[in-house]
Amino acid sequence: MVPICREKCGWHLRKNHWPQYIRVEPVEGVCVIQGDFTEDETLEQLVSSLNNHPVDLVLSDIAPNISGNKAVDQPKSMYLAELALDFARQHLTNGGVFAVKLFQGEGYAQYIQELRSSFKRVTTFKPQASRRESREMYTVAREFGL
Repeated sequence: MVPICREKCGWHLRKNHWPQYIRVEPVEGVCVIQGDFTEDETLEQLVSSLNNHPVDLVLSDIAPNISGNKAVDQPKSMYLAELALDFARQHLTNGGVFAVKLFQGEGYAQYIQELRSSFKRVTTFKPQASRRESREMYTVAREFGL
């Protein structure tokens, strides 16, 4: 799921590998889009809904369906994180914030370096709720473009 929040508008996407029938009830003042973040049609709908307004926050919790095969899962996970970062770079305000779920492994260190090239402050942490053996991490990148 990727919520992007800005002035009374947000959106939620679910990866097509997640449960297929997630019904999001309407919320007053919230624009909800359901679709696959990797599909052009969904992205075009999202961009159109922004009406050329930059956003203050991009929050990406999107992840592929984990198979248990690191050689398959890690590249899929990094691909989704790269798509989210690309979106953030195109639509964040100067000084904006990007938060993203990542999995430690191949491409992780390079991704953090890439964040540091666009954001002034980058912090990573492992959530307390995450299993000890999990490679799950969250990264918060602040002050985009400064």
